[in-house]
Amino acid sequence: MPRLKRGTILPSAKEEAAIAKGIAGDPDTYEPGAAEWKRMKPEPRLGRPPAAVTKERITIRLTREVVRRFRASGPGWQTRIDDLLKKVVGL
Repeated sequence: MPRLKRGTILPSAKEEAAIAKGIAGDPDTYEPGAAEWKRMKPEPRLGRPPAAVTKERITIRLTREVVRRFRASGPGWQTRIDDLLKKVVGL
């Protein structure tokens, strides 16, 4: 159970039973089954999907002119630097 805020008042067992009885007696509501919960509550997708090829995060210092030229070429400029370096080292 998650941590509650200070001062939170939880219903007693007697109050909880009265609430449950009221819910059960309401014709406009019902308890969904496990299959219904699964349909209503999709699996959470956290973060980005895993990439087929992963890259290593590094820090590299380049001259301003080089960075300016690659950034000016538009989105994907870091990938283009990576492609160029692969060609230079023969990959």
